Amino acid sequence: MNPSQLIATATEKLLPTFYGIDQQVQKNLKKVLSAFQEYKVGVHHFSSVSGYGHDDLGREVLDQVFARVVGASKAAVRVQMVSGTHAIASCLYGVLRPKDEMLAVAGHPYDTLEEVIGTREEGQGSLKEFGISYRELDLTPKGEIHWENLATAIKPETKLVLIQRSCGYSWRQSLSIADIQKIVEIVKAQNPNTVCFVDNCYGEFIETLEPTAVGVDLMAGSLIKNPGGTIVTAGGYIAGREDLVEKACCRLTAPGIGSHGGATFDQNRLLFQGLFLAPQMVGEAIKSTHLIATVFAQLGYEVNPLPLTPRRDIIQGVKFGNPEALIAFCRAIQKNSPVGSYLDPIPATMPGYESNLIMAGGTFIDGSTSELSADGPLREPYIAFCQGGTHWTHSAIALESALTQLQQS
Repeated sequence: MNPSQLIATATEKLLPTFYGIDQQVQKNLKKVLSAFQEYKVGVHHFSSVSGYGHDDLGREVLDQVFARVVGASKAAVRVQMVSGTHAIASCLYGVLRPKDEMLAVAGHPYDTLEEVIGTREEGQGSLKEFGISYRELDLTPKGEIHWENLATAIKPETKLVLIQRSCGYSWRQSLSIADIQKIVEIVKAQNPNTVCFVDNCYGEFIETLEPTAVGVDLMAGSLIKNPGGTIVTAGGYIAGREDLVEKACCRLTAPGIGSHGGATFDQNRLLFQGLFLAPQMVGEAIKSTHLIATVFAQLGYEVNPLPLTPRRDIIQGVKFGNPEALIAFCRAIQKNSPVGSYLDPIPATMPGYESNLIMAGGTFIDGSTSELSADGPLREPYIAFCQGGTHWTHSAIALESALTQLQQS
């Protein structure tokens, strides 16, 4: 069967799944729309202020809208956060103090947090350098949370548990909201004062609830991923308990300034509009993951998540087993991107990552993983991690080209 026929067959099989995704998009959109209505969002909120950013009405209302959408008491949506890692680091440095312990409960965290934590450091002020200890719980052989170990894992000095929702560059299931709620309940039963923090990158609007709606104290993510709706140019967010959000903002800006500063540089309209578009864009990305999984599984490749299983983030892994296939796949994705289609991705170093990476992302926003992209570390077993897709039909076009390229390589 040629690539075009493979994709057509997979699409027909997925039509009921696509309909279910549309129904979920409608529920999430209704939630966003209700928040816009509750806080009476108007064109005057699109204006911005300069300098210190004091009394930015649009920013203040956006924070309230975002908090309402994710079920948190407070949120801070800021263009000053350069990435999801920056937003996460602000939370960790805001909450943790010398002699505290941080416990990662979902295995080893994403590569870019290694230097923040100090497991791979260069003397740049990691948590370890500030006297904050770190421990992590291994996953089960099946890549799941080790619930039995978690039940006795919290020590008196465990100030914060890190819950990475997405699989990152690991071959495991990402966490569902039900998983996260169960983690919180187990942790709080051992010590109600331990802060439950979620790295929520790639997970927003995947389900109809967010981690802060099921007991999580604090979470953070990137605006050039899901909640930016593919149009926000930069930034990140922090949401959760009011006192913890303010502590994190004091690390983003400075003590005494916290969430009260930060000009939005005339970005307010894009921030509001991106949030409104986010449920739809995430829905298209989820459809793309189903299509990629279904097609590659038919060809005998290992995929994660499996076809037709409920999604927990916008990442789809395909295990190629050799560097040549991984590179060929990423180059085909780049060739079918709207921006930079003439470029050939090559493996290279990337700030914050240990291994060389191959990255395909001809996106309108540099580094946006809500738009169609694919990347992977050049290490065994040579997995391509596909993300995003503003519309699944674009993913289908790129996928057809990638399959042709793989057949020829």
